[in-house]
Parts: sequence; structure tokens; C-alpha cells
Amino acid sequence: MKIELAKKETIHFIGIGGIGMSGLSLIMKAKGFKVQGSDIVINKNIEKLKKQNIKIFLGHKKQNIKDVTIVVISSAIKKNNPEFIEARRKKLPIIKRGKMLANLVSFMKNIVVVGSHGKTTTTSLVSSIFEKTKLDPTIINGGIINSIKSTAKLGKSDWSILEADESDGSFVHISPTYSILTNIDREHMDFYRSMKDIKKYFLKFIQKVPSFGKSFICIDDRINNELIKEIKNKNFYTYGVKSNANFLIKNIYQTERYSKFDLSLSLPNKKKLVLKNFKIPLLGVHNIRNSTAAIAVAFILGISISNIKKGLMNFKGVQRRFNKIFSYNGIDFFDDYAHHPTEIESVLEGVKAVYGKHEKVCIFQPHRISRLKDLRKEFSYSFKDADIVILCPIYTAGEKIKLGFNYYDFAKEIVKNSEVKLFMVNNKIQLAKFIKKNIYGNKIVIGMGAGSISSWIKNLPKVM
Repeated sequence: MKIELAKKETIHFIGIGGIGMSGLSLIMKAKGFKVQGSDIVINKNIEKLKKQNIKIFLGHKKQNIKDVTIVVISSAIKKNNPEFIEARRKKLPIIKRGKMLANLVSFMKNIVVVGSHGKTTTTSLVSSIFEKTKLDPTIINGGIINSIKSTAKLGKSDWSILEADESDGSFVHISPTYSILTNIDREHMDFYRSMKDIKKYFLKFIQKVPSFGKSFICIDDRINNELIKEIKNKNFYTYGVKSNANFLIKNIYQTERYSKFDLSLSLPNKKKLVLKNFKIPLLGVHNIRNSTAAIAVAFILGISISNIKKGLMNFKGVQRRFNKIFSYNGIDFFDDYAHHPTEIESVLEGVKAVYGKHEKVCIFQPHRISRLKDLRKEFSYSFKDADIVILCPIYTAGEKIKLGFNYYDFAKEIVKNSEVKLFMVNNKIQLAKFIKKNIYGNKIVIGMGAGSISSWIKNLPKVM
């Protein structure tokens, strides 16, 4: 059921400091709705919301929703949350973020990016291309886009570019005009019962694309290929390095500053076409795939090749996606959001391709006990393209479940299966001492994880 929102409504976001929740609340505020929210701690997202005069409650209390008419929750909100309990007692509409997003864009033409990995970068690349046109889309992303210094922007046109979060299945409520499916992986198994269950949700979403729209699916992904076989309406194009892709990536060339590639287009009822010399200020084949998805949808929409190329080359990046933070003793330190084995492998593969002669040091902080339990073996093999791993304590994200195995044994598995040197640290002070004493010579250092590791990396120069 769609919720009809009137301007007299007061919308309360529980967990408003989350990257997706803060972006959605900014758009709702920009559209003229009365918005407020609560969270446990102040972060950069909340500071931005305060500057937009959005009322913030620190801590979750039932009194926070005294005058509220609608409550929005993310997948991170538990049923024992006092505001959630009070909202249910008062019989207020409680809407998941994905469903609220669906209602917000239901009357707009949209490009919706879904998948297990690469969504944020792909959404940002599409947005960067749109910036080179007269179209002014509404953007809602899962990371801070450097060019707009935010996760969200209210546009003046009837277009929207969205990253849809699959963590709680609510992305299926969005009706896409155009969709991009990057890949499907074993993730968020606290919600999905099995890989078959995950595929069912993505299939349902892809089949919602109307006949006048189109889906763009990465054919390099194994599970995407399984999904393609089940799609009854062949209203999609494929992209990737596999020879049967509609948008075939060719002639890849990578440096530390940029990646370059060509595209060979094989579209139904069209002559074969080769588009040459696309350049992106990103490294890694995974980012070339992300860029190809953005090129494909822009090309089909009729955006000129020159504007597409300008949009890609002028891409300012996304925070926490292989961003250089500082240099120390001539060694560059990077920060990346990679927190799943597939993401770790993709980033390190890209680093190896252009920093082959450097010794690659990965500072890894596992995110969520449940993810490490579920993917223990996969994590142990994911650092093969690294030379040294510095293993930090698990960032639990509030989970209180037991790990079920010895953390030191997990460290030994990484050493054995990824064939790396490994050092364990207990906190950010130990990390700083280790870096100061041991990191020198021809190295590159990448911090990885979705927890506090980013702030640990950024604060290293202050404590070393």
C-alpha cells in the first residue's frame, strides 16, 4: 500500500545517521516535509542534517516520537527499539527506508542501481554523466559523492538516480524505469534464508522494469547468469568482458592515475559499433565494469558520447572507495569500504594491476560477527593479492552473538590460504605503533572495512 504523504505530516527517522537514512531525510526535507530523527551517536551525516535544520534526538526514547505521524526505519533497527515499540503502540505507519524511497520516486523516471557490490560507485558514475547534460536529477546514493559533497541532492527534473539497498529486501517495492544489476553475492544472510531466496528477490525486481525501460546486467557475474536464464521477458542488455556481452569491454589499460578501455556494442537490430577511449580516474576491472554500466544506460537514453566521456573523466569519486588519505615516509595510505571477501579481492586485484612492484599492506577490520561467521572460509582466501595483512578486532556493529571460533585460528587461516604475513593489533594505538615501526620502503597501505577503520586510518598521522 502506498502512503500518501501530506505536508502536515511529521516524519521521524529511527537511525537517521545511517548513510541511506540521512540521504533520504535530506530529500524529504528539501521537498518541504517536516523531518526529524534519532540516533545513538553524532557522526558527519548528522552534522550535515543539523545544518539543514533537521531536528536530531541523541538516543532512542519513546518521547522522541510524541508528535510524529510517520516513522521510517532501516534494516538495522531492532524490534526492541523503544521508539519502534512506541510507534507500534500508537499504531503509527512504520515504513522501511526502501518502501519510503519507492513512494518518493513513484511518479519520477528513474535509474535504479542494485546488486551486492559496486552500487554506490555505479550510481555516482551515472550521476556524474548526468551532470554533463541539461537534466538535473534527484540523486540518492549510499555514499558521499565528492562532487556534491553529500549522499543526496534534490533535482529540478523528473529524473531520479537511486542506489537501492538490498539488505532487507525492501528494494523490490521500487518500480524502476531503468535498472542496473552489478552482481549477486552471499550477503545479508540474517534476512535472506538462502542464495535461492536472494535470487528470487532480484528476479522480482528485474521483472518490474517496464517494456519502455531496460535493465543492464553484468554478464561476468556467475549468479547474474543464473538469473538471466530465469528472466521471462528479455527486456535487458548485458555488459562485461565476456565475449557475448551486448556492451563488451575491450583493450583495458590501467595506470595509477586512470584506467582506459573500449566498448564493442552488439545490440539487437543495430549495426555493430565500437566506442573507443573511455577514461576513468579509477583503478580495477570492477570499476571498469561499473563505468560500463553507466555508459550503457546513458547511451540508450541518448546522451552524447562526448558528454558520457566528460562525465566519466571528471568523476570526483566517492568517499571510502579507494581514497588516498595521506603519505608517510613516501608511502601512500588509502581508505576503502571493502568489507566482503568479493570486495576485498576486487580492490586488491586492481591494486596489484597498477602497483605490481609495491609491497601491498592491507589493514583489515572485519565488520559484523554474523558476516565473519558466515564467510569465514571466503575471507581467509580473499587476501591473495596482498603481501601483509594487519588484522584488527571485529567491529561488531552492535551484534551480541558469539563468534563460534577462535579469532587467532582465523588469523592463521588467512596466513595459510592467502599466503601472506599477518600481524594482529588490539586497538588504534597499537596499529599506529606498528605502522611507525614497520612500514617503510616500497609499499602501499590500504585500510579496509565498514566500521571504525576509516577514522583509525585518518587519525594515524596524529598518533604516529
